[in-house]
Amino acid sequence: MMPAAEVKVNDIQKKPQRVSRWVSLRLNTKELIKEVWKFKASYLFLFPFYVLFILFVIVPVVTSVALSFTYYNVLEPATWTGWSNYKLLFVDDDIFITSLKNTLYFALVTGPLSFCLAFFFAWLIHQIPMRMRTFYTTVFYVPSLTSGVAMTVVWLVIFANDSNGYLNQFLMHFGFIQEPMQWLQDITMIMPVIIIISLWMSLGTAFLAFLAGFETINPDLYDAGKVDGIRSRIQELWYITIPSMKPQLLFGAVLSIVGSFKVGEISKAIAGFPSPLNAGLTVILHLQDYAVLRYEMGYASAISVVLFVLIFGAGRLCFRLFQSKGEL
Repeated sequence: MMPAAEVKVNDIQKKPQRVSRWVSLRLNTKELIKEVWKFKASYLFLFPFYVLFILFVIVPVVTSVALSFTYYNVLEPATWTGWSNYKLLFVDDDIFITSLKNTLYFALVTGPLSFCLAFFFAWLIHQIPMRMRTFYTTVFYVPSLTSGVAMTVVWLVIFANDSNGYLNQFLMHFGFIQEPMQWLQDITMIMPVIIIISLWMSLGTAFLAFLAGFETINPDLYDAGKVDGIRSRIQELWYITIPSMKPQLLFGAVLSIVGSFKVGEISKAIAGFPSPLNAGLTVILHLQDYAVLRYEMGYASAISVVLFVLIFGAGRLCFRLFQSKGEL
């Protein structure tokens, strides 16, 4: 045991520290209140956004996390089940593991590729004369405005399994194959077909953000680069353009990579639901199965929490890749 005198000395030494922290906290609170009051008009305009964000984002996420620990079928009160939903999800639900593998495969391929394609085509369009940029921007951007279900009608004709399918007819005409390929029935081809369609529709908001980012770069930087020895467009892109577009790159990465985890409607329209041997099943479709068809909201909430963790992790990875060390 410590001597009583030593205990008192320690208490005397810690008390000023606690008091100083309390005073500092009160001062920071007062400064915060003064800052808010100073810009009260700005915070007043932001208030509706905060209300909507809390009601439609924070509250649903918290509710979903809470329901994931219960059995809830909408008709009866929720019953607490603890970790049983997560245990069933990762230990006994083989279909969920299949959907998770398909989703990760799709995200790891489509996310980076769609990001690179959006940046590449935006860079190409930025090189052409101004009078033609609007036309090419519209041509590349329009497919992303059309719903995936509507566009799959066109792609179903292209990837039809019989000899009348455009792709099969083309390949058979030039002798690449002898009989029609079963694009939408072969379990090894379903996911590549979904990836191709998704990439074709991926030039959306990130594509426009990159186009806008190119316009914000100071042209004097390119002149300075030529003085420093930059001679090619590739060197300009690597040493000037990309470092100057970090905010747009971050925004595009979050949209492309995080958005790739939410694939579902295209897979349902192309491969059906359920798809052959669940080759096109994704986490979103598995979630819809339990939430919309079976009304097992507790289990569906557990699936949504896992998906939320995946999307949040992908978002944080994008922040670490495209933000400077000082911003982290």
